[in-house]
Amino acid sequence: MIDPSMPILVVDDYATMVRIIRNLLKQIGFENVDDASNGEQALEKIRTKNYGLIFSDWNMEPMSGIELLHKLRAEPATANIPFIMVTSESKTDNVMAARKAGVSSYLVKPFNAGQLKAKIDQVMGAIAA
Repeated sequence: MIDPSMPILVVDDYATMVRIIRNLLKQIGFENVDDASNGEQALEKIRTKNYGLIFSDWNMEPMSGIELLHKLRAEPATANIPFIMVTSESKTDNVMAARKAGVSSYLVKPFNAGQLKAKIDQVMGAIAA
């Protein structure tokens, strides 16, 4: 059973996308959602709060989603936080790079609440198993 009060961090430099993901998460029962507009901001928040799940865009400045993922996976305290890469890039190279970096899953834009919930169930279910 996934805890709906689990803190979730949404990292995206596009405010509209943050709002869309936040609204979809709310539709499926998640209320405890923070956001950051780039990887650096996300790192600051991750140092002060224990997130149960992170959604991150790939393309951001000054720190991209893949750079954020590398940094998190390199630190024992954050190495196992479930991390879903959200991007419009579905190129095989990107998917492979994200998998190699230790991404939990990959979600290609656009998506709906059902697809989002399925990814969360998949990622969180894998942890519980």
